[in-house]
Amino acid sequence: MRHLHLLALTLLFAGQLAFSAEKNRNTVLYSPDGQLKVTATSGARGLTWAIERNGKPVLEPSRIQITIDGCERLSGTARETARQEVNTAFSSPFYKKATIQDHYNTVTLRYGKEARVEFRAYDEGAAYRILSDNPQAKRVDDEYAEFNFAADYPAFIPYVNDLRGRERYCFSFESYYDEIRLSEMAADSLSITPLAVCLPDGVKAIVMDAGVENYPGMMLKGEGNSLKAEFPPVPGECIRGGHGKLNLVPLNRLPYIASLDGPAVFPWRAVVVTGRDADILNCDMAQLLSPACRIADPSWIVPGKATWEWWNSINLTGVDFVAGTNTPTYKAFIDFAAENKLEYALIDSGWSDKDLYHVKPAIDLPGLVAYARERGVGLLLWANWADMVDNDPVSGYGMTERIMELYAGMGIKGFKIDFVDRDDQIAVRSMYRIAECAARHHLVLDYHGFRPSGVQRAWPNILNFEGVKGLENLKWAQRNSEGPILDQTRYDVTAPYLRMLAGPMDYTPGAMHNALKDNFFGNGNHPMSQGTRVHQMALYTLFEAPLQMLADSPTLYRKEQECTDFIAQVPTVFDETVALDGKLGEYLVLARRKGDTWFVAALTDWTERDLIIDLSFLPAGKRHALIFADGVNAHRNAEDYSCREQPVSASDKLSVHLAGGGGWTAIIR
Repeated sequence: MRHLHLLALTLLFAGQLAFSAEKNRNTVLYSPDGQLKVTATSGARGLTWAIERNGKPVLEPSRIQITIDGCERLSGTARETARQEVNTAFSSPFYKKATIQDHYNTVTLRYGKEARVEFRAYDEGAAYRILSDNPQAKRVDDEYAEFNFAADYPAFIPYVNDLRGRERYCFSFESYYDEIRLSEMAADSLSITPLAVCLPDGVKAIVMDAGVENYPGMMLKGEGNSLKAEFPPVPGECIRGGHGKLNLVPLNRLPYIASLDGPAVFPWRAVVVTGRDADILNCDMAQLLSPACRIADPSWIVPGKATWEWWNSINLTGVDFVAGTNTPTYKAFIDFAAENKLEYALIDSGWSDKDLYHVKPAIDLPGLVAYARERGVGLLLWANWADMVDNDPVSGYGMTERIMELYAGMGIKGFKIDFVDRDDQIAVRSMYRIAECAARHHLVLDYHGFRPSGVQRAWPNILNFEGVKGLENLKWAQRNSEGPILDQTRYDVTAPYLRMLAGPMDYTPGAMHNALKDNFFGNGNHPMSQGTRVHQMALYTLFEAPLQMLADSPTLYRKEQECTDFIAQVPTVFDETVALDGKLGEYLVLARRKGDTWFVAALTDWTERDLIIDLSFLPAGKRHALIFADGVNAHRNAEDYSCREQPVSASDKLSVHLAGGGGWTAIIR
């Protein structure tokens, strides 16, 4: 009898195991180099994914779910399909390298006939995306994405702040980084992405989204050791509001995050994983997970640098006219651009009268276009997003078409479109549609109040994005008895690892008035930077920006022509990038190649540093370096620098000293 009882228990236990195995299925995927392991588990409790690196946990099992038309679509046990290894490459002429290698392993899990989830494992991270195959699908009620970590790790949190019109999701995407633990995240606050979590042994896990199209961007909120996604719902009625009433602020939001018209491919949820901080600087995840280029022949797109009058408050001296928003002023900026072989001059806000159809009488825009054309300079115009879409991003594209046709016909080369400050589905859709319209008219774009999340690969005529705490913030920066309240130099060595991971950033460097902690103050009419002169010069090599600004005035650049000559030579797109050294939030060292010429730069926060730059990335043979370094008195006067030339070769290791807030940069031919 006892044996029969034991047999019954054994059979019952075996049945429970079989039931469990039937209800929970693990799908395992490895990166090509074998270091990353992704485990997707489907079953009675839904779908989760987890990531390990070299056998150690990166991401604990984290739930994946989407609700479409009131039904959760990822329930039960999934069926594995489409497992394969992909190893290909694509060209990227407007990027930090000319060719991107696309090497990953992938597997897809299918849920009946209506939904799939694709997972990818790269050497540099892992990602998944949801696909809906339902031809009758009408709306996404919500999406659930979480990122669970094993412990309360330190993190770099870019909080949503400075809400426009006091609307929860209306924000410029400009954030400094709170360096706190996951559990310390404010419960009522959102964070944008990318967001970095610092794991043991120097490993970083960076959470981001990519390939966002016709869908809202992903924000994050903290809950213990976890990050939970939140998505801005579709806006209802919008009014003019926010900063200077330049924004389109939603008065209400609808009870769903996206409307659908049949089958849909949703954005990627990705985690970049690395044990070496410097490798983040050369990571291509945003490009790899974004829609392919939609411009058949992009050869008309011209990257380059531009003059810009707004930051320097049009501070021209030694001229015979009153500087301001007028024709003689812009001719002076065009002259400076031509002298220094800059591709563009930007005319910022103030040129139009009432709307984008009417130019202020003080500006002869057709005359300026002709003047610039004769000197080999293209003109760019500022425009407000609300005006560009006639206050209605859903139906206002007739206005967009007419405006772009008008100014392209006049000879304008592109637009800086400002005050978007949203990434709900309507705003994201608008960014794609504006880019498509601009491409038809051969116009380049610079989006402000919007972060890159995939549209830049689909439409490479978008040369840059703001969504960055750039130099403009120093115009109004405050200080107390201990010095500046904000630490811009630390941001400068943090944003390249995080914000720049998503795509290029219109930081607008180039200040010629430079200050240390003890003498910096915000001055809107005569602005200055934090850190040394060479700190500013190094940004031209370090910060990705296919359209890059020279933020200061021609008057100051001419007084500092040696520095200006160097800045003017640095390209804005490159053939190759080598990440030499760096630590998130502390310093970075990069080398970039254009043709046969290398551009190398280093940057530090307020900490003085001595670095060794190994030149073994150079090809064999002797070369010549033009080097700008912090001067011996840069710790007393931030504008002190040294300039020297010397022979170099691949066998050299250069000893580099960076003053507090300093930089170093070189051109090697």
